[in-house]
Amino acid sequence: MPHLLIADDHPLFRSALRQAAADAVGDLHVREAATLEQALAALDAAPDTDLILLDLHMPGSHGLAGLAAIRAQHPAVAVIVVSANDDPQVVRRALDHGAAGYLPKSAGLDELHQAINSVMACEQWLPASLRAAVQHAQSSAHDSALASRLASLSPQQFRVLILVAQGLLNKQIADRLDVQERTVKAHLSAIFERLGVRNRTQASVVLRELELRDPSQRIEM
Repeated sequence: MPHLLIADDHPLFRSALRQAAADAVGDLHVREAATLEQALAALDAAPDTDLILLDLHMPGSHGLAGLAAIRAQHPAVAVIVVSANDDPQVVRRALDHGAAGYLPKSAGLDELHQAINSVMACEQWLPASLRAAVQHAQSSAHDSALASRLASLSPQQFRVLILVAQGLLNKQIADRLDVQERTVKAHLSAIFERLGVRNRTQASVVLRELELRDPSQRIEM
């Protein structure tokens, strides 16, 4: 039985995705998460998860950082990004950071079915309306290098990086991860080397480069 995780902070949208996924696949075990923290915990508890439908803008995700975290900590899990953002350059960046598919929230049920079945068959999937534009969108050399550097981090190192970006001190990180402070320091040394940065501030900037504007949030003038 395939295992699916739906990670989105809107309960009604999760319910709709659950029903549509069940229609597409049939016999399916589905779990849900409303934040990135819950999604990572669900994947830790069920490492045999086959697929995650991931909202880029749910709490804790910070745009592409959530995708990067999942790909770093659970590389065997396929990810379909489900987002209101259909900018071809954003889609290109998501693919560069390891997404197996990208589904705009405006897509219909047929496209959702196609996306799930294609990715479950180990194929990359994009809606027909975006394929040409995404194909012509250029992968940034900087973004590709960033994706590669982030992918080189171990799952625990990525957890440390996220906590550093949240402003936690070494002792607080050690308490959160239930490790010794010297272990955190060793992880930080490795993180700095692999990301090509010199300090915590620069490491935090790396994650902030993955943030995206949420198109559902109105810009105040």
